[in-house]
Amino acid sequence: MASFDVAKPETPWVIFGPREAVEFEEQIAALRAAGGRVYEVHARDLTDEAGVLDAFARAVGVPGYFGWNWDALVDCHDDLHEAVTGGVGIVMVVHGADLLLGADHLKVFMMVLCLAADRANTAVDPDGDLRNQPVVIEHFVFLLDDARAEEFAAGIKDPDVVVRVESDFLTVALDLDVWRPEAAGRPKVS
Repeated sequence: MASFDVAKPETPWVIFGPREAVEFEEQIAALRAAGGRVYEVHARDLTDEAGVLDAFARAVGVPGYFGWNWDALVDCHDDLHEAVTGGVGIVMVVHGADLLLGADHLKVFMMVLCLAADRANTAVDPDGDLRNQPVVIEHFVFLLDDARAEEFAAGIKDPDVVVRVESDFLTVALDLDVWRPEAAGRPKVS
């Protein structure tokens, strides 16, 4: 049994795994049944920063003030509220994620997704103050066709994130001992 559930506001925020993984199918179905939303993109559209920003903007929509950079992507996903998430949450599914193996921007991309999801899934803002909005489930699932999830570990490894290999899956989350360990209300990385 997987130690992650994309239908709950719990770490890890980013998961790589085989496209045929039953865990993904069941968890995404549970999120949909609860009213959550699933957005799908293909990795061929994510091969550089501009492509990532464009693909995410098309999939989820961005506000008029979107700054078209990594920080803006974090802020935009942090700002996803009831109108976009259905009040429950979202899962962004990336098909054909094998194409991202060895990508120059992979480490930054994963950090951005973890920051965005951590903020959305947390009852406190980046300063550690209680938020005036509900916690919103937000996860990113990278479906692999032929590559093994563990092959991505070296390209993502960073002192700011926790990268774990578990069976056929690789999970990524912020290292909360590095990122605001004093903030109350943050879920712990299991």
